[in-house]
Amino acid sequence: MNIKTLSLTLILTLSFLVADEADNNNMPDMEKTGNWMFVPFAFSADTTGLAGGVAGIATGILQPQTTLVTALFYGAEQDIITNGLPETSNFSGGLISYTDVKVPYTNRFYLSFFGMISHYPQDVLYLDGSNDSDQEDGLVTAGDSDYFTFSLKYVLPIGEGVYNPDGLYKMKDGFAMGREDYGNGVPFETGRTSLSLMWFSQHQTMENWKESSPWNLSSSMPNWDDSGLRIALEHDNTDYDLNPSRGYNFKFQYSTDYGSEDNLQDWNNVEFRYSYYLALQNLSFTKQDVLAMSFWTSYSPSWDINEDILPGVALNRPPLWEGPRLGGYNRMRGYDLNRFSGKAAIYATAEYRAMLKWNPFNKTTMLGKWMPAKVDWLQVVGFVEAGRVADEYGFDLLTDMKYDVGMSLRAMVAELPVRFDVAYGEEGASMWVMYRQPFDF
Repeated sequence: MNIKTLSLTLILTLSFLVADEADNNNMPDMEKTGNWMFVPFAFSADTTGLAGGVAGIATGILQPQTTLVTALFYGAEQDIITNGLPETSNFSGGLISYTDVKVPYTNRFYLSFFGMISHYPQDVLYLDGSNDSDQEDGLVTAGDSDYFTFSLKYVLPIGEGVYNPDGLYKMKDGFAMGREDYGNGVPFETGRTSLSLMWFSQHQTMENWKESSPWNLSSSMPNWDDSGLRIALEHDNTDYDLNPSRGYNFKFQYSTDYGSEDNLQDWNNVEFRYSYYLALQNLSFTKQDVLAMSFWTSYSPSWDINEDILPGVALNRPPLWEGPRLGGYNRMRGYDLNRFSGKAAIYATAEYRAMLKWNPFNKTTMLGKWMPAKVDWLQVVGFVEAGRVADEYGFDLLTDMKYDVGMSLRAMVAELPVRFDVAYGEEGASMWVMYRQPFDF
């Protein structure tokens, strides 16, 4: 789902992530339930064309820590090429997400579900995503992309998990209150730690291919389906998980496609992420300055670089959207989504996050009164990124790396960070609109 050159109009649509509009000095009571908001939206992207829809969100449905998001979307007719013949197609689909539902009669088990069905008229898939591959070799194709996950999380009864397993905070003006002494504690003795088990499934079709594509095998195109399990250990030792000013967090994750007969092939992957946050001296025009740094690495033991199941598709490799990959709205933002992929990957980034004292969207201003959601603060961010994929995990990962630099404008919209990133790499510039800070994924 490449959202490169996403229209700025989507920034306004992200207000659907609002559960409740609150007074500027009083945050919503965490015990409130069933707060709904519906917002129409419009956007434009390379893969979708001009599109729009309607989205709704509710927090506290049945339980105060839950979030329910729904959306339906449809796009204008696009000219496409299918098997060498001209046709037309429309972007379409819908999604539903319901997260952090506490299992009845338990205190530490939480269920989450995400489902999305969609059709993209001009998706871009990089079948060869090696470090020296050419951007022009991407396969432009219409196709379906359906994705589902179901997860069970257990918050361990250690550190903050003893007295706050729900991870709820008292909020004021976009800051978590009473957190001045939190962050940088002893691992597993302080902070929140969780174990999670997730089932995932994705169905991907490709309706077009070029003669140069390795998929040019017959009159029929194979689907690239996968499904499997993820096991993850996460530890957060920051002062506020959605926008940390100090502390650290890390995550270990193992994913496997166990080889269902409907899937293209089985595979496995391990990955690790570590992020650190350092509070800096505020400037005259800022109220919070943070140096945020993150390191991520991934390795697919099953990927056989010496054997292909199809021309250009290695035996037991993860799909293009899984495993060791770079490019997109979280890692290497100056490149297309999933632009690079290999048996191993490494990535590092640093961000300078400056939260401004100036906020034209404050509810006391004329502009703020017209906003559909409460905006607590604005944040200007400069960032640099470096990363590489390779055929093996070794010192090659530290040579001939890809780089990009960028700027970002972020806002706390109804207690959730929203960001607009612009990044430039050697293949050009990309723009991304997304919610949450990039280190959260």
